Amino acid sequence: MDSEGEVWRRDVARRNHPPLVDSRACLCRVDAGLKTVTGAKKYVPSTKLCVQPRIRTSIHPVRPNPAFDRNRIQSPLLPGLPDDLAIACLIRVPRPEHRKLRLVCKRWQRLLAGNYFYSLRKSLSVAEEWIYIIRRDREGRISWDAFDPRFQLWHPLPPVPKEYSKAIGFGCAVLHGCHLYLFGGKDPCKGSMRRVIYYNARTNKWHRAPDMLRRRHFFGACVINNCLYVAGGESEGVHRFLRSAEFYDPSKNRWSFVSEMSAAMVPFIGVVYEGKWFLKGLGPQQQLLTDVYFPETDTWCPASSGGMVAGWRNPSVCLNGRLFALDCRDGCKLRVYDAGAGSWSRHIDSKLHLGSSRAMEAAALVPLNGKLCIVRNNMSITLVDVEARDGAGSGDQRWETIAGKGQLKTFVTNLLSNIAGRRSNRSYIVHCQVLQA
Repeated sequence: MDSEGEVWRRDVARRNHPPLVDSRACLCRVDAGLKTVTGAKKYVPSTKLCVQPRIRTSIHPVRPNPAFDRNRIQSPLLPGLPDDLAIACLIRVPRPEHRKLRLVCKRWQRLLAGNYFYSLRKSLSVAEEWIYIIRRDREGRISWDAFDPRFQLWHPLPPVPKEYSKAIGFGCAVLHGCHLYLFGGKDPCKGSMRRVIYYNARTNKWHRAPDMLRRRHFFGACVINNCLYVAGGESEGVHRFLRSAEFYDPSKNRWSFVSEMSAAMVPFIGVVYEGKWFLKGLGPQQQLLTDVYFPETDTWCPASSGGMVAGWRNPSVCLNGRLFALDCRDGCKLRVYDAGAGSWSRHIDSKLHLGSSRAMEAAALVPLNGKLCIVRNNMSITLVDVEARDGAGSGDQRWETIAGKGQLKTFVTNLLSNIAGRRSNRSYIVHCQVLQA
């Protein structure tokens, strides 16, 4: 028989030694890329999770690490499916339902908060474009809404930050296809601003960006090679009209000056065509000026008065290398620039005009899903298929109203709208952009 001392020593050793774990049946050594126990069992048959994989030989209690357990035993995005297949399903959910997806669980919220989810939607051509309209009401307040052309629904948006709630003369542009920037402008109380903010369509939130180098309002702005350019405009001080120009590179998160314009001006129309930035505006003596910027050589030169500039009207836009502009106030007729002839000789006419009231005035012309989108002050939206051949899609077949009454109004309602438009100060559109997510 063992002595009493030996029995006591074996009992102490048994209590201090950690319990034995069958390493062949433990999933702790499975590759960390397998996020779930279910996935691990596919590669390690007849295994089970060890009950106490982190026992220490200590008399002090060990505090559990929830982060370790969550990474080791993480619930799948969709039960019964690997995560890659679950993501393939989730990226095809229509964009209006993404707010609800974020509320399902933390994993879904993290997935939709990152760039991977929406980059995958874009690469697989399932990303959706919405129209974002910024308007000013009769009290001068700024508001905005988003329109979903697929389901033809309007969606509310988070309020515009207070520094732009009553600002005038500010710029608006889109970078990366999903970031809408507001920059510069004039605050009624503080004067010209250098402030820059942007809205992320993927997260539905506003963010700050580096301020511009110069205070300015009523300036020209464009996007070239995913860089934001601003030029000209007004500012307080002796030299009210500006010649300076600068650009913002989002990859460096920095503003830099470029060469100055040929002459100081306040632009009222601008477009990027054939890699060059065309601007038309008024000089210090209210004279009409035109200028062209060449980004490759960082140079400006005055544009000739003929050719494209002669018949150039606002709004205008370049789509698939072709330049379009409105030919009438209600936007029911487009003019197309013929580079070979050097003139605006071609037209696309709906043959159904809506009147000349401010409510019916076409305020914006933007590209949307390969078509031209005409947005009016009464929030009616019309799509024009400019690529359709004249024989295959002439007249009304090219034009499609996707929001508001638009072209379905009768002569009587047009007349009433004209009268109402002259007698009241309704809200009007300040900027219009298309964001993808």
